[in-house]
Amino acid sequence: MITISDPDIQRIIEDETLRQSSTLTLIPSENHTSKDVLAALGTVLSDKYAEGYPGKRYYAGNAVVDELETLVQERAKKLFGVPYVNVQPYSGSPANVAVMLALLEPGDAIMGLDLPYGGHLTHGYERNITARFWKSVPYKINPDGSFDMDAIRELARKHRPKLIICGGTAIPRSIPFEAFAEVAQDVGAYLLADISHISGLIAGGQHASPAPYAHIVTTTTHKTLRGPRGALIMATERGFAKDADIGKKIDKAIIPGFQGGPHMNTIAGIGIALLEAAKPSFQVYAAQVVTNAKALADALINAGFSLVSGGTDTHLLLIDLTASGIGRGIVFQEALERIGLIANKNAIPNDPSSAFYPSGLRLGTPAITTRGLTASDMRQIASWISQIGERTKDIQIPGDAEERAAVLRQFRESLKTDSFYETLEKDVRALAARYPIPAQSS
Repeated sequence: MITISDPDIQRIIEDETLRQSSTLTLIPSENHTSKDVLAALGTVLSDKYAEGYPGKRYYAGNAVVDELETLVQERAKKLFGVPYVNVQPYSGSPANVAVMLALLEPGDAIMGLDLPYGGHLTHGYERNITARFWKSVPYKINPDGSFDMDAIRELARKHRPKLIICGGTAIPRSIPFEAFAEVAQDVGAYLLADISHISGLIAGGQHASPAPYAHIVTTTTHKTLRGPRGALIMATERGFAKDADIGKKIDKAIIPGFQGGPHMNTIAGIGIALLEAAKPSFQVYAAQVVTNAKALADALINAGFSLVSGGTDTHLLLIDLTASGIGRGIVFQEALERIGLIANKNAIPNDPSSAFYPSGLRLGTPAITTRGLTASDMRQIASWISQIGERTKDIQIPGDAEERAAVLRQFRESLKTDSFYETLEKDVRALAARYPIPAQSS
């Protein structure tokens, strides 16, 4: 652990280190980076302004960071099999918006998976900037978690979008990139594959790559890729065949169109994560992520839970909690956090409740697999989740705001006073202690 002279910040860092090490992270969009990635984030690279691109910067003194950015670009190209990569996006949301700035005019139609059905804010959610600047035509996912490609094709033919987005934040099954490419080809649209959740699985050989099918690929660099919080925009051979200037357009959309100076320390961390992901050990890791997710899914089904799509092909699963009452995702999230299992409430397809009180629980295995947990441990985690479900089965979320607030107040008080939770917390802490976070123990 780093030591700094600011006692307040030092204490907060220590508290967060303890929180992470003594709990188990089941949020599928979170992971634990390597010690090398963390070290890169705290270097003098943080001090350097580097507006522009290698060989064409706006400031002086960039010879060294030019070498860095070029190196990271080449590593990403090789890992994902693409001819162009921009490594400067600050995060996944800016990356997606930059693609739209590069390829669309204001008012052009875009199609993405609707947020309540597992899409992302930047895929055209009605309250997001992407729906304010462009005409959003959201498509939905089937209640069983599958894609109705006939319905998606019909919607595309009706609205003729200029951009179709595939990918999302709560999709348990493999994404049919080829089928989406056929729809995009049919209406003359660009196809953007947002692989933020599954890029590590793709790099590790556990999910098909969109590179042969999509024109543009975006991804965050944390989640299953296990790097720092940044992003990549990639253009494929298919993308250049559709638009020979696609790379130049994306570069201009990032700067001067949308961002300023890149965060070179983050780019260094991305480079380290890409090198790590190219190693055989990462393929073993990616395979174990999927194995653990399937084992957790099977154990939850055996415990009586219903999963959207009936299971998972990836790193995440989505529990449908409506059998025990609508809107109970918040109950599970807070009760699980009380015992040290960090998951997140999440909407399910056709959720009968609201976004703030959804009827699902989203779980993932990237972070716990990084710590070394195995399939047998998934059965223990499923048992704890089942016990939480049994303990909270009588807690129902009313539709009336005042009644709901009263129910939640009483529930939250019980989390402090009920010894049941304290007992389970000790058990979770004991399991977490068996599997230290690698960057904290090496």
